[in-house]
Amino acid sequence: MNIAISSDHGGNNLRKEITSLLDELGHTYQDFGPQTSDSVDYPDYAGPVSEGVAKGKFDRGILICGTGIGMSIAANKVKGIRCALVHDVFSAKATRGHNDTNILAMGERVIGGGLAREIVKTWLEGEFEGGRHERRIAKLSELENN
Repeated sequence: MNIAISSDHGGNNLRKEITSLLDELGHTYQDFGPQTSDSVDYPDYAGPVSEGVAKGKFDRGILICGTGIGMSIAANKVKGIRCALVHDVFSAKATRGHNDTNILAMGERVIGGGLAREIVKTWLEGEFEGGRHERRIAKLSELENN
């Protein structure tokens, strides 16, 4: 799987933990995150990931900031993106199965590296269940067009 990943300054450490996991799992990725701990604006780092996923350049994206909230809001402004803010394994599984999310957001100040690794692994392995959920995803797409 080809993954786009980024963070702001508040998610740098967790981003490095997750890129290490992606290496272990054999996924390819492009890291759009800042290379310093200087304060940056999260929309500037959510944009390239969200646009890349929306345009099909990447299969999925991962965004990390202090809480994950700002990144998830920014990502969901891009047409075609279904980003979920996740801080537990159950939600990671459900958001892939039911919502067919294409971007995962997490907060470094909310969860630790071990749990984040479990969340990412679960989310990457998750499959969209289709069925009744397809109708709901179609309705989300309709909302984007209004």
